[in-house]
Formats: sequence, structure tokens, C-alpha cells
Amino acid sequence: MAHSLRVVFAGTPEFAAAALRAIVGAGFPVPLVLTQPDRPAGRGMKLHASAVKQAALEHQIPVAQPPSLRRDGKYPTEASAALDLLCATPHDVMVVAAYGLLLPQEVLEIAPHGCINIHASLLPRWRGAAPIHRAIEAGDTHSGITIMQMDVGLDTGPMLSESSLSIEPADTMATLQDKLAALGARMIVEALTALETQGALTPTPQPAEGATYAKKIGKEEAALDWREPADVLARRIRAFDPFPGAVAQWHGAPLKIWSAEVADAPADEFAVEPGTVISVSPQGIVVACGDRALRLTELQKPGGKRLAVREFLAGVDLGPGQVLANGAA
Repeated sequence: MAHSLRVVFAGTPEFAAAALRAIVGAGFPVPLVLTQPDRPAGRGMKLHASAVKQAALEHQIPVAQPPSLRRDGKYPTEASAALDLLCATPHDVMVVAAYGLLLPQEVLEIAPHGCINIHASLLPRWRGAAPIHRAIEAGDTHSGITIMQMDVGLDTGPMLSESSLSIEPADTMATLQDKLAALGARMIVEALTALETQGALTPTPQPAEGATYAKKIGKEEAALDWREPADVLARRIRAFDPFPGAVAQWHGAPLKIWSAEVADAPADEFAVEPGTVISVSPQGIVVACGDRALRLTELQKPGGKRLAVREFLAGVDLGPGQVLANGAA
């Protein structure tokens, strides 16, 4: 089905690329895509295009990659060029998903229908940069997508639609992000279809109570502290998979912990120094924590691959009584 509503899209990671592909697939014309500049990545630190740029190029959509959209910021020339391009590109609405750049009031006012954001939380909980990580880390049982009319605040605009899903006990940031990306892609197509049909969407102010801030993930947060409770550490390990990856220290080298679960065992087995290895088996490496213990089931040595514990143990000398030190960023 062909649509007449013209959509400028702004986003960067795969979460956003899923929405862009859905918008294009639904038949909405997309005259321009904004995404962040190519970044160095990998061992060779070569420049890599964002997932959104790759999706845009696959559909032969023009791409702009300004480092900023603020004329009064660090990159005034680049920002002015991007804003001029936006103004010169006929469109009806801008859709924003995990773009990573702040939108000044000038941008919010360019499109007749303003800017609509696909946000990966049930607002007002988890406003900010890392809502998926923080929801898992906090032990939330539900997450979801909020389609929101953007204002100059940080995820403070009125809600246009909202849908929730369960956070399963085994969900990592990666698996939950995939589920939310699919949900967001469906919801934005529904919202754009309604906007085109009705001429407007009904905004609902966010609740005054319950707002929390999902601050950006820092690599230093990946360092595990075995003095913390086992359930807290298990959630953090899931929340930080695939980035930045939870880290312990073993023989002075970083040891990535990719998967773990709270261990079931008699309490007296855990009455040792946090970080002490209690038992080792093909089912897991049980490590004492400040409260209870963790069973580590997927690990990675420096320069190695992510390995299930059975494979990991085949190449190491690790046994009960050894100590895994707290991680270091």
C-alpha cells in the first residue's frame, strides 16, 4: 500500500533500523535519513556505518550524518548545513529512534506534525539513553514501547501510544532489544497510518509520578563486585550483554562473564570470602557473593571467544578455593 505521508527518519543502531525498514516496507515515502557519523570499530578500528545508514542505502534513501544539530554547538557549520537540508526536504513528520543527538526546538518545529519518538520503555519510567539496560538491571518484570510526541525535554513529551511486554528471566539486553525493536516497528507504522488517516494523533501527558532516569552505560559499570548479592550481579550480567560485558579478574587478567544464574546450595557453602570459587563442574563455576552465590555458565578470556562453561574449563586450571577478584574497567 502506498502512502502520501512523507517521513524523515533519524536513528542510529539496529533498534532504529528495524523501524526504518518497517516504515519503508509499509509504503511511506522517506526522502531523507539522519544518522550519526561513521565510527571506528573492530580490531582494525576501521570506520563502520550505522545500522540505520546501511538500511537507508539498501533502499537508496539519501543520508545525512551531522555530528550535531545545534547551530550554537561545537559543530556550527555542519549543524547549519544539516538544518538547511532538513528545511529544504519536503516532509510531514520526523520519526526519531535511538538517534543519539539532542534535537533543538528548531528541529522540532520544521515538520508540520513535529517529531515522533520511538522510546524503549513504558514512560515515564526509564527516560534517557539506556532504558533497556536499566530495566533489566533493576529487575523490572515488564518493559515496552512508548510512541511519544517530542518536546525539548528528555523524553518528557506527551504519549501517543504505548504497549508493554514481559521481561523474561533469561532476557539479556540483546534479546529484549530485539523484541522491543519488533514491537516499536509495528507501533510506528500503526501510528503513522493513523496520523495520515486522521490528520492528528491524540496526545496524553505522561504521569507526574514514577519518572526514572536511565543514564548512559559507562564501561566502568561492567566491573563486578562479588560483595554484592548474587541476584543483583546476575541481573547486571544480563543487562550488559552484549555491551559492555560484565568483567571479573582472574590471575590479573580480565575475565568476561556472559551468563550466570543464582546458585542453589546450602547456605554454609557460601560462608567464604566473596569471589571464592565454591565448586567447578560442566554445569557451572559457582562463586560466592555477598549474599548467596552465582553459577557462571558462559565466559571469555582475553583474546578468546565466548564459551559455554564446559568448553571454557577444558583449557584452564580453575578449582574450588581459587578467588576471582572484583572486575576492573
